[in-house]
Amino acid sequence: MQSVYEAAGGSEGLLRLAEAWHSRVMADEVVSHAFSHGFHPRHNERLAAYWGEALGGPTAYSDAYGDETSVVRTHSGNGPHEEMDRRAIACFDQALRDVGIGAEPLRQVLHDYFAWATATMAQYHESADDVPDGLGIPRWSWDGPKS
Repeated sequence: MQSVYEAAGGSEGLLRLAEAWHSRVMADEVVSHAFSHGFHPRHNERLAAYWGEALGGPTAYSDAYGDETSVVRTHSGNGPHEEMDRRAIACFDQALRDVGIGAEPLRQVLHDYFAWATATMAQYHESADDVPDGLGIPRWSWDGPKS
């Protein structure tokens, strides 16, 4: 069976999705605040590599950039931001359409992954110091999170 990564177009497909999502986010008055401090010049490539690894692709993110601990710490310590999270998910859903991912079950699987990942990133809203060391990038399959 084809992985979610492969079904989404592999590294090229996920890069297109990351670019579309980032474009949507930067145009959103609430979600763009998350990037007001700036962002890495290769943000979209790094994001696509992260998604790729999580969705059954190569370990490109953890090989080159870090582990889940570093990702979650980057997104932690900013207080609760439920509206921002909801809008980020809406931007993701729009980005899926932008890149032509509308067929089921892929669209729903990617939506579910992104919503789950967003909630995971938000669980340490008080302090990045609360994030445990040594977390591995969680994997997602057609059936949801893999243990």
